[in-house]
Amino acid sequence: MSITGVPLIVVLGLGLLVFPCLAILGWTRVRPRGLAIATAVGCLVLGNLTAVVLTGAVANRQGNFYTSWSQVFDSGSAQTIAAKPVTASAGTGAGAGGSLKARTDAGFSSRGQWATQGRLDRVTIRGATSRLALPALVYLPPQYFQPGHRKDTFPTVEVFTGYPGKLETLVTAMNYPKTLHAQISAHRAKPMILVMMRPSVTFPRDTECTDVPGGPLAETFYAQDVPDQVRRHYRVDPVRWGAIGDSTGGYCAAKLAMSHPATFPAAVSLSGYYTALRDHTTGDLWGGSKLQRNLNDLQWRLKHQPAPATSLLVTISQQEKKPNGYSNTRAFLRLAKPPLAVDSIITPTGGHNFISWDALLPQSLSWLSNKLYTSGATA
Repeated sequence: MSITGVPLIVVLGLGLLVFPCLAILGWTRVRPRGLAIATAVGCLVLGNLTAVVLTGAVANRQGNFYTSWSQVFDSGSAQTIAAKPVTASAGTGAGAGGSLKARTDAGFSSRGQWATQGRLDRVTIRGATSRLALPALVYLPPQYFQPGHRKDTFPTVEVFTGYPGKLETLVTAMNYPKTLHAQISAHRAKPMILVMMRPSVTFPRDTECTDVPGGPLAETFYAQDVPDQVRRHYRVDPVRWGAIGDSTGGYCAAKLAMSHPATFPAAVSLSGYYTALRDHTTGDLWGGSKLQRNLNDLQWRLKHQPAPATSLLVTISQQEKKPNGYSNTRAFLRLAKPPLAVDSIITPTGGHNFISWDALLPQSLSWLSNKLYTSGATA
């Protein structure tokens, strides 16, 4: 029985009705009394568990978080998902008021380990232009501290969670620093700085990395303020920035690259979407303007505007059936045209979850490294 199918929900719904009835029958008809009590209590416990599972099944059907039973019961190593690359198209300083306050996370690595494991900083970035502030995690690769790279600057990647997202999951669940370190050690990637953030600057509102008319300037914060402040504090390449994220973070990464290609020559969207989203978490992000909504719709822009000169890697599973899933990604790929260069990884199985994204992260970071270094990074 499919984990995302209607039959599972129907069976669980029937169970939700049957177990209370069995509890009543057990209480009134089973003898001796002790067995009757045990039967009734057991049926009520099973009924409550069924209610919990039913709630999860309905949510999973809506979000495609898990698309097979094996994903629920398996840890899901990167080797369990077969990825087939598909090429969609060919082709090739802050003002006053901004700041970045950082403190080193001693639990990640000691000073003596920085040159072998890298360093994790917990920072607060305050934007001079947007006047917004956001906590972030900054990973500095081992090369940043090695004598041979003492004067080097490094490409930098803005890393986004999904919405609502939790910042620490980028380290604990997605393992961005660990994965990048492994790719560098295996010579499949070159050193990059990771600036890890949530895609919402005014949580709990989901701003979709948008400059909201009369509201928060989220896009300005990520596209201008973050690079400005990070450049002031770390040895980063002045222009070679990338972006990567999952779900809402994937949309943000793609939008930054398409809207600011001079700053972001490459981005990766892991199960992202490419249309302008409006729901109860976003409200009206465009001040009632149809034009503003269209400009934040990446598919509309490819239909009606010249394509930007940047590179994207988009990933999706064929099992992500929600409106912003596989069909949305395929529609975006059909619209891609030079000078926008789009590569895609379409997996036959997988869901909207960390298991699927973790499996694609190593090659995604390698792809980003290759694009940023061939774009002229200096490290």
